[in-house]
Amino acid sequence: MYIPFNKPYLTGKETLYIEEAVKSGKISGNGMFTQKCQSFFEKEYGFKKTLLTTSCTDALEMSAILLNIQEGDEVIIPSYTFVSTANAFVLRGAKVVFADSKPNHPNIDETKLESLITSKTKAIVVVHYAGVACEMDTIMSLADKYNLFVVEDAAQAIDSYYKGKPLGGIGHLSTFSFHETKNIQCGEGGLLAINDDRFEERAEIIWEKGTNRSAFFRGEIDKYGWVDIGSSFLPSDVTAAFLWAQLESLESIQEKRKSIWNYYKENLQFLKEYGVKLPETPHYATNNAHMFYLICNSIEERSGLIAKLKEHDISSVFHYLSLHKSPFFKNQYQGEELENSDSFTSTLVRLPMFYELSKHQIDFLIGKIKAFYEG
Repeated sequence: MYIPFNKPYLTGKETLYIEEAVKSGKISGNGMFTQKCQSFFEKEYGFKKTLLTTSCTDALEMSAILLNIQEGDEVIIPSYTFVSTANAFVLRGAKVVFADSKPNHPNIDETKLESLITSKTKAIVVVHYAGVACEMDTIMSLADKYNLFVVEDAAQAIDSYYKGKPLGGIGHLSTFSFHETKNIQCGEGGLLAINDDRFEERAEIIWEKGTNRSAFFRGEIDKYGWVDIGSSFLPSDVTAAFLWAQLESLESIQEKRKSIWNYYKENLQFLKEYGVKLPETPHYATNNAHMFYLICNSIEERSGLIAKLKEHDISSVFHYLSLHKSPFFKNQYQGEELENSDSFTSTLVRLPMFYELSKHQIDFLIGKIKAFYEG
């Protein structure tokens, strides 16, 4: 029985809407479906302004431009994250200051942040790992105290909340991913959410290659031109049409994924006897069922488990490698040891998680995990 790690879910309306977009004659960026998707996020979650992008990476790069990151500015980022979180700011000349994870969760450890802030710090970027919220009250208080910006990398966090507030709606800016591995996907895609009035107008200009083209098409100006730096960050309306089909089914997709996540959790409790940790959701957060992971006791144990599952055609994978120890950065890292980030690098394993994953497949998978630990 082959069980892939991920299988993109299709609602059945994707090609219908793509055909509609094509027949409309407007298939470049910022068409009808782009506006439908953006309006969805603004109405559903109360984000002030949203812009679809070709990826979450692009949304992060837009954030760095909007914050006017300059050579020598410092940006605090978790080490346990995808390279895009850091790369977007490095591209603008920032010095990345890496923070450790919490002892019991891959999210950034908010208690360690204040010691990393200097007179050169300009922003804190938080990553809501597995769609579970970071401790945002503490982080926003630090930002207020030191006059810093907060960017939420909510790539994995659609439809998840912190104390009743939607993730992506708390920081000054936030970014989402619609990569095929995410709950809602369009192959490759992203979104920038702007929660601070100061950035609304400029964000649209950067999004449109540094021009005020969007204002022109709304009839607000009689001609448009080059007014700022920017790039071609907006996706084709064909991509947006695909995404719209997914967003229409958000509620049912989330319901199914949560049932899969809960089934895993209920049936893997026996692993605690072997010292294996299961994911926990803090009291202030919700779980959007983006992923299900295990924390093994050692890298050897994790490697053995992955190999055992692979023998039975089950694809399980580890996740991030601490960025402060990456080939690109390790020679310039001068901070303290980030023990928790390194621990998750060595011990975290992700299990298959996708809409069409059946209980029969999960039972088969769990049986192989049990066999591995029972020896």
